[in-house]
Amino acid sequence: MASASPPLEIVADYQCRTGENPLWHAAERRLYWTDIPAGRLFRYDPVTGEHEQVYQGRQVGGFTIQADGSLLLFMDRGTVAVWRDGEIERTIVAEVATELDSRFNDVIADPAGRVFCGTMSVKDSAGKILRHGRLYRLDTDGTLTCLVEGVGTSNGMGFTLDTQSLYHTDSDVTVRTIWKYRYERSSGAISDRQLFVQVPNVPGEGRPDGLTVDAEGYIWSARWDGAAVVRYSPDGQEVQKITFPTRKTSCPAFAGDSLAELYVTTAGGDKREENGLTAGALYRTRVGVRGCPEFLSRVGLQ
Repeated sequence: MASASPPLEIVADYQCRTGENPLWHAAERRLYWTDIPAGRLFRYDPVTGEHEQVYQGRQVGGFTIQADGSLLLFMDRGTVAVWRDGEIERTIVAEVATELDSRFNDVIADPAGRVFCGTMSVKDSAGKILRHGRLYRLDTDGTLTCLVEGVGTSNGMGFTLDTQSLYHTDSDVTVRTIWKYRYERSSGAISDRQLFVQVPNVPGEGRPDGLTVDAEGYIWSARWDGAAVVRYSPDGQEVQKITFPTRKTSCPAFAGDSLAELYVTTAGGDKREENGLTAGALYRTRVGVRGCPEFLSRVGLQ
């Protein structure tokens, strides 16, 4: 396993409480990301170095880039809405009756333009789960289908290079697992769940959070409370670990015109004395491999 970490650069620091979902908008040549509990959305231009907040409102747990260039926001209460140029254009899903006390947390578009979208568990003040989260699929006609029940904390997803399998993370403290499902492109169905990686419950390891897949088919998984991003081989072996000066690394994404730069969101900016002086910042590094273009969603589009 490679041990040396490449140089890290902070490109934007909004002290995010939960920075998440970095996603490259190829048409705009800008990177977007969210601060979930603060209801903020940001974007960064790597050519000019300029970054800005572009949205303030309800919580956005995840988003995809639509084929027409708009953003599809997955929010609290199960709401899904189209955002463009600072405005909510229209609502795709007003709310989901079983998610009124929850929110979406991580999402990914599939090759057909559907979106896999997970929700959070509802917990009491002691952290005990009162109701588990779920994994849904939002079809292009706006139909929302529940695929998986009993999810602790639905998190990072990605596809194998042949698009025959879907990775799905459950980062709950009692699970700490990245699962691998058989995926059918024609229908969007998933089946045959198998264990891909389970992070050991030992101090300092943290929990698997957001992930992305590189052009070699390897998986990059952020470690919440583990101060790292870990690269796994397609057979689930840890081959590289990049360490960070902040505990809560949340999600990696490849960006830039050649997808040669790895951006990583972090969290804990509201408690920097606990999580590190740069907690909540957006980082950039180069890891010697390129990423894969993310699929575009086509929900509500002709």
